[in-house]
Amino acid sequence: MQLIDADVSNALLGFDKLVPALRHAFQANITVPLRHTHTIECDDRKGITLIMPAWDNKKYLGLKTVNIFSANHELDLPGLHSTYLLYDGRTGKPLAHVDGDAVTSRRTAAASALAGGYLAKKDASSLFVLGTGRVASFLPDAYSVVRPIKDVYVWNRRPEGAERLVQELNEKGYNAHVVSTVEEGVAQADIISCATLSEAPLVHGEWLKPGQHLDLIGSFAPHMIETDAQCFARAAVFVDTDEAAKKAGDLLQAIEAGTLTVEAIQATLFDLCKGEHAGRTSDDQITVFKSVGNALEDLTAAILVYEGSQQTA
Repeated sequence: MQLIDADVSNALLGFDKLVPALRHAFQANITVPLRHTHTIECDDRKGITLIMPAWDNKKYLGLKTVNIFSANHELDLPGLHSTYLLYDGRTGKPLAHVDGDAVTSRRTAAASALAGGYLAKKDASSLFVLGTGRVASFLPDAYSVVRPIKDVYVWNRRPEGAERLVQELNEKGYNAHVVSTVEEGVAQADIISCATLSEAPLVHGEWLKPGQHLDLIGSFAPHMIETDAQCFARAAVFVDTDEAAKKAGDLLQAIEAGTLTVEAIQATLFDLCKGEHAGRTSDDQITVFKSVGNALEDLTAAILVYEGSQQTA
């Protein structure tokens, strides 16, 4: 079995290749069973483990495990760790261990950008990023594949993290700035992208302006939340999969508050990629995309890495 480290995995997952690959995957026939979710408690520390299989019915089978420990910032560790195993789908033979953190963080950012290509205004050039973890750090490059991103605003609970990411982005050529409050960042951006492990509202609906696109990445469980319920009251709401409305805290609290119904959700990312829904319908529309992740994204990224490594071997 081939071992493919983080450097190689990241190098082979350029967003110019990954975003269109994901678009194709959402149009394809890939089997994705419901993920297994387990609550972990060890030495008084709590976390969540996800087990996510997928296979493409042609050649590949993949299995990802994800461990999410939201208190890891106290230990100066990432909140998320992943592993990914790729197999021959016809025989079950192990093919590669691909760096799971690279797969997870890059496919997550790429999926948000893919949705943004349908939901953000065509001329959207400013991006507000909440969070400074692996996923957050990739969002400007991912969105730049689908929109002309120039200005980037960054907020983080720990200002030093925002300052570090802004420096990196400026070195890449973005016009990046630290903002001291979430409200300040929302006021300046065409696209607002939340990539945190928050369990309390960060973005408030009263701050949203016509034409903005709100991208919600972090909340994948009922107790996790990045917005208040009013964010959905005036918005056209989209999800990556139907599973989102059953488990994402942002959606569940909005449904409970009466600012959203399941029936009012416009479409999934499958619908958008297959051309079954047009996405944004006007420049004044407020759009919201809520993702919880899908194993087909991981499988797609892992295949890109594996096949790319074979070509360069």
